[in-house]
Amino acid sequence: MTTHQATGFTIEPYPGLPLTVRDVGAGRPVLVLHGGGGPASVTGIVDHFAAASRVLAPTHPGWEDTPRPEWFSDVGDLVETYLDLLDDRDLRDVLVVGASFGGWVAAEMTVRDRARRIGGLVIMGAFGPLVEGHDLQFPTAPPGPPPGQGSGAPAPAPAPRRGPSPAALQAMVAYAGPTRSDPKLLHRLARVRVPALAVWGENDTVVLPDFGRAYAAAIPGARFELIPGAGHIPTREAPEATFAAIDAFAAAIGQ
Repeated sequence: MTTHQATGFTIEPYPGLPLTVRDVGAGRPVLVLHGGGGPASVTGIVDHFAAASRVLAPTHPGWEDTPRPEWFSDVGDLVETYLDLLDDRDLRDVLVVGASFGGWVAAEMTVRDRARRIGGLVIMGAFGPLVEGHDLQFPTAPPGPPPGQGSGAPAPAPAPRRGPSPAALQAMVAYAGPTRSDPKLLHRLARVRVPALAVWGENDTVVLPDFGRAYAAAIPGARFELIPGAGHIPTREAPEATFAAIDAFAAAIGQ
């Protein structure tokens, strides 16, 4: 079942699992996969590509108050769902762009793409593989109410949230497991047969640039681009330099 919306649609790939997909623009297809920060963290990427491409940007079940059935519980479930999305829409030569956790899903999709729907891969501040000697520093949800609440003091104005919400962190643990890694993925990346680009902020404290270099080195022919002055989400922190690198890559592969 497909329910169409003004800028997207909702489908039910499996009974009891609604999947909301933003669908904007026209042209060669781009699939954008968000990280722990949710769809808002990749809005700039979607808007950038929508000027000349058709962009599909799903909300991972469990984010933005969307339901996630208990059985839908690992990265492979997301991977197969999004590969089916490309099959069902008969999309080909798709550029898949994944940020943070979404980069893990994007990389695994490219490994498993038996139908050859994917034409290029961009990962940004991504995790997923187990890289010896490189620990990841994941954000955690606040342990309780801010100081002063519950004691009669007025609650302070909430600060804008830049990291994952508690609900998103719970969903991420369900998909990625407590270690947020797959010890087999680094080896499986050798199966990637499409052009790939790894984009990293030089100040990324969640997934350090050396982790990104090891990630890129495991993908045959992949390029690694370090973005000066950027952190974990370089399209947000240094958009001009980041999109210049991505656009040059996309142009080189005919995207």
